[in-house]
Amino acid sequence: MPPPSDIVKVAIEWPGANAQLIEFDQKKPLASIIREVCDGEVLQLFVCVFQSRGEIKNGTILRLAISPVTARQLLERIQSHGIDARLEALKELAKLSADPTFAAEFINMEGLATLARLVESGTHCIYLIKKLQKKTMLAFTLTAFLELMDHGIVSWDLISVSFIKQASKTHLTPMVDVSILQRSLAILESMVLNSHSLYQRVAQETTVAQLIAHLQVSNQEIQTYAIALINALFLKTPEDRRQEMASTLAQKHLRGIILNVRNRPVKAEMAHQLYVLQVLTFNLLEERMMTKMDPNDQTQRDIIFELRRIAFDGDNDPSGTEKRKAIYTKDYKMLGFTNPVNPAMDFTQTPPGMLALDNMLYLAKVHQDTYIRIVLENCSREDKHECPFGRSAIELTRMLCDILQVGELPNEGCNDFHPMFFTHERAWEEFFCVCIQLLNKTWKEMRATAEDFNKVMTVVREQITRALAMKPPSLEQLRVKLRSLSYSEILRLRQSERMSQDDFQSPPIIELRERIQPEILELIKQQRLNRLCEGSCFRKLGNRRRQEKFWFCRLSLNHKVLHYGDLDESPQGEVPFELLTDKIPVSDIKAVLTGKDCPHMKEKSALKQNKEVLELAFSVLYDPDEVLNFVAPNKYEYCIWTDGLSALLGKELGSDLTRSDLDTLMSMEMKLRLLDLENITIPEAPPPVPKEPSTYNFTYNYG
Repeated sequence: MPPPSDIVKVAIEWPGANAQLIEFDQKKPLASIIREVCDGEVLQLFVCVFQSRGEIKNGTILRLAISPVTARQLLERIQSHGIDARLEALKELAKLSADPTFAAEFINMEGLATLARLVESGTHCIYLIKKLQKKTMLAFTLTAFLELMDHGIVSWDLISVSFIKQASKTHLTPMVDVSILQRSLAILESMVLNSHSLYQRVAQETTVAQLIAHLQVSNQEIQTYAIALINALFLKTPEDRRQEMASTLAQKHLRGIILNVRNRPVKAEMAHQLYVLQVLTFNLLEERMMTKMDPNDQTQRDIIFELRRIAFDGDNDPSGTEKRKAIYTKDYKMLGFTNPVNPAMDFTQTPPGMLALDNMLYLAKVHQDTYIRIVLENCSREDKHECPFGRSAIELTRMLCDILQVGELPNEGCNDFHPMFFTHERAWEEFFCVCIQLLNKTWKEMRATAEDFNKVMTVVREQITRALAMKPPSLEQLRVKLRSLSYSEILRLRQSERMSQDDFQSPPIIELRERIQPEILELIKQQRLNRLCEGSCFRKLGNRRRQEKFWFCRLSLNHKVLHYGDLDESPQGEVPFELLTDKIPVSDIKAVLTGKDCPHMKEKSALKQNKEVLELAFSVLYDPDEVLNFVAPNKYEYCIWTDGLSALLGKELGSDLTRSDLDTLMSMEMKLRLLDLENITIPEAPPPVPKEPSTYNFTYNYG
């Protein structure tokens, strides 16, 4: 006999407990069902339950959330006069504010305004700071305020001037509690990033010099928040004032403080913030990089003339106009300009625009001996082997802009910080001077001609990127590393890195490879699935604070279910399945999307413009029309997860990592199998089968 249509079997979940299977009677009052499930706790089903109880079917998962009654009670306790009751209420509020349903209810009850008034009454709060040893009322208030604002329900523009002044005053208070200082800096950063009007007010109350003081403390969390706020102010500062701010950061003692921070072991978020500061500093070059030279501008033409004068000591110019013009043209050709008649035309392409000319002038004036040596050295070579200084300097500037991402937004999650750029007031120009000498040296080593120009630039790019990957601590150390990366060394490295497939092109070897390949692919597939069973931690998107939120996802050991759930912090080891409250049956997965096809990459946000985040994004589509969005922490995890999910769906593994692993493992396996055939020539074809003998009388007769 089928069960009544009013009875459905569902699962109910709520925080801190395992899912419970119940029979849901559509005729029974909802409050009665909740009391039975929760044993009298004041909880409430999500909004989707109230929309239409008739839509609840067998197998539905219902989730319970904090009741609005709890929000109302907390607000009343916060507004009470008892210090202890208020403190306990704020402590509980700091924990519950992360829940979006609770946050919406609390904000609707004007709870956020109440918290703002508590912060604005700074005198009372500062008094409490001195009394409480660990967690203070102000710390809980700021934590709850930050959590509530993070949900995006209320605009940051509603923040009052007195609140900003109090937040700024708090981070300047001597001996302030660490947690209060962290929250104050995080709130100020969010204000700057989310509102132009608030940026102006925060900039009036907080200076870079004040924030630099926080970098001298031993607490790395404080240092991270301080650099994050410096970056936010840098990013929002009007273009006409950014150079002034950069000059402040370029002062020797401030650069020393930043380097001192980097010299200690740092966490990933601190490394990322230092990288962001580096990118924002280099972005000041963008204006010059995108400025074309005006061939009719006499001031700009005088700079080119100065390059000629320094190189060839042209004080004693001939008097005749025509003769002078002919000599100038000859000199500009020796300087290596593409257009020696009018060298200004060489700087009309952007990038690098006028930035290339700035670099050349810096080299000529600050490192005059080096400049003259490079120019005259090339003048004395045979025509076909001379290195065109002007063309080289322009192309090198373009290359360096590309390598250091000049004019681009910082990549999310990137930690590519180079300390050496904070060791010199004119680090960019000095970096160029080191690299132009490298280019000249490599040109000589390659015995290059004009036809080899692009080949030389490719080698120089490889030399620079390999040296930067070693993270030299100073420009002098960069010189040493570049000196060791000669052209012959680059060839050796290329040879050692190149997959030795040339030896395996004969038909028998190709046939052997084809037989081995399925075994290797199955091995890679099993490794990917094993990694999914171990699980990975992912960062939540849209969280601008430095106190990150994480979530974890892993595959069940039988490869049938994906388990996932939120975490308070990045895990140090394996996360048990019991802590991962959400799950997706693998049989429900429809497809795996990557890059621009992902729903969270189509949303209007700064992430959409971030090429690196776009390359790490993927989404799982599952029934019924649901989606789980991921942004991998790095390229390796992205390949592992996209390969593993493809394996679960029975599709081919197509990532770059799979191709690399396949090549490596195939090469190793082939070499092992052919080890006994070393120095033996393998024929192109199998030996011919001999003709049958005329008789078989030579065989032994066992009868």
